[in-house]
Amino acid sequence: MTPFVRTALAAALLLAGPAFAQPSEGPQALPLPPAIPAPQDAPYPGVLKLEVDATDIDRRIFRVRQTIPVVRRGPMTLLYPQWVPGGHSPRNALFNVAGLVVRANGQAIPWSRDPVQVFAFHVTPPAGAANLEVEWQYLSPTAGDQGRVVMTPEMLNAQWISLAMYPAGYFARRIPVDAAIRLPAGWGYGTALETASNEGGHVRFKRTDFETLLDSPMFAGRHFRQYDLDTSGKSPVRLNIVADRPELLAATPEQIEKHRELIRQADRLFGARHFDHYEFLFALTDRMGGIGLEHHRSSENATTPSYFTDWNRKAPSRNLLPHEYSHSWVGKFRRPADLWTPNYNVPMRDSLLWVYEGQDQYWGFVLGARSGLVTLQQSLDALAMTAATYSEGRPGRQWRSVEDTTNDPIIANRRPQPWTSWQRSEDYYSEGQLVWLDADTLIRERTGGRKSLDDFARAFFGIRDGSWTPVTFTFEEVVAELNRVTPYDWAGFLTKRLRQVAPEYPLDGLERGGYRLVYTDAPTDYWKDNEATRRMVDLTYSIGATLDREATLTSVLWEGPAFKAGLTVGDKIVAVNGIAYDADRLKEAITGARSGQPISLLLKDGDHYRTVAIDYRGGLRYPRLERIAGTPDRLAAIYAPKK
Repeated sequence: MTPFVRTALAAALLLAGPAFAQPSEGPQALPLPPAIPAPQDAPYPGVLKLEVDATDIDRRIFRVRQTIPVVRRGPMTLLYPQWVPGGHSPRNALFNVAGLVVRANGQAIPWSRDPVQVFAFHVTPPAGAANLEVEWQYLSPTAGDQGRVVMTPEMLNAQWISLAMYPAGYFARRIPVDAAIRLPAGWGYGTALETASNEGGHVRFKRTDFETLLDSPMFAGRHFRQYDLDTSGKSPVRLNIVADRPELLAATPEQIEKHRELIRQADRLFGARHFDHYEFLFALTDRMGGIGLEHHRSSENATTPSYFTDWNRKAPSRNLLPHEYSHSWVGKFRRPADLWTPNYNVPMRDSLLWVYEGQDQYWGFVLGARSGLVTLQQSLDALAMTAATYSEGRPGRQWRSVEDTTNDPIIANRRPQPWTSWQRSEDYYSEGQLVWLDADTLIRERTGGRKSLDDFARAFFGIRDGSWTPVTFTFEEVVAELNRVTPYDWAGFLTKRLRQVAPEYPLDGLERGGYRLVYTDAPTDYWKDNEATRRMVDLTYSIGATLDREATLTSVLWEGPAFKAGLTVGDKIVAVNGIAYDADRLKEAITGARSGQPISLLLKDGDHYRTVAIDYRGGLRYPRLERIAGTPDRLAAIYAPKK
């Protein structure tokens, strides 16, 4: 509970009057603790010092030492960041903080955790103390079931948001900080922070503010390579790669040139840059935890180790970098007004994530195609998968709006769900992508191809070239800019598709783009590559289920054939029609059922076994796009590189 919530609650109790004046029988509520000082837009009269030792890679331990000036007499409150920008939720891993000791004048002093806001720590410095010396450890998970692994013997991800506390009462951007980190000997690193010195792996950074520090994480590794991607000379853009093994760094000149084209195509789209330099932090790993997290002048990206070395089969992994790079404009520079907060312990509100993430998802796929990171056909095949999801694959659209899913980062924080197709999960990303495709093709149709959503992007996100001070926006400002591109009832357009429950399929943009969604009995190459990358078997549009490599069901489509037969997530298929399971045998049974043969499955659910029959006769079904004869091919125009 924030100070603002506490104040509102106290006011409500006072206004309630006599109902609370006469205590009733039974327990009475204890008074809330004193409010934590609210952040003020005033300079912090001191400089924080932060020293992180990241050399204990065997035990995966970051050791943190901070010096925090005491700027006034009396109690102080130290905050551990709670709300994670880009995560859109209060998900920071406080549970990994251990060994907290606070000292003043060389002596340990007691601290207490706030019983309501548990990310806040209260201390009372002794009279005459000039600084607090704060020490603790951040314990990286050592296995995936403990959380995201951020340190391995080959690499680490130093996220300052997990490695620093700060004094309550100030905007984060008004708190200066001197930061340093000690890395294992010989390791290379990438970060958006400016290096002041590097002596044998002890890296000191130039003074910055706390907000910029937390927005500038580091990837470091034993196997490191850096590529310059900017060819304009406007501002450096670098690809900083760490890998589990040195041979994974073997990018070809042609592959790197496609990443350089990504930078050129983004410049042509947005027409401005909102950074003095940009650092892709890119991990090729199956040991450190996966991530795709945007920052203003950098991004954290981790993907399959064979990104470069198995290039022809890794197209689905190549949307990551375009998506995160676009965020420098979409979400970081232009930021939803209700999402911006003055520090990391004031709650964020996520109502406009269908712009922040949805339009960014759209531009990520567009820039991936325009740069050549993926082909036109791969882009169309990926779009077919998305269109299928939000036609047949999300029956939850019958009861829940896209806008309501913007609350999912706070509600669920990406925890596994038993019935994702019915519950919905952060659908503002990909259904948002379809909405913006709808808008783009509508603009192109109404203007005879003279204008497009590119014009909106340049006008809305491409303002103030060279500035990286965020500019906030509202729903009304989005509508107004769309109307400047071409007059239309954009408020009604967006309200119907995003704010209202809309069970009809969101395929208008697809069809206006010159294509229809169809299903065939053979998967596209992109579909097969996606299955291989994710190590799964996807039968969503036939029997309504997906399985992992061990034959365990990982999703079941609500009201689909598998659902109606009683299958659920976690069941394991042991046998198909009386013969031991393998994926091909299951697919053969699905095909055979078209002529009346049964689909009989022996399932294992914990210690229980049961046999079920799936009543399905539709055969294998995989989505793809088919051209609508005689219509403009607007999708090809959208995905074509800009000259």
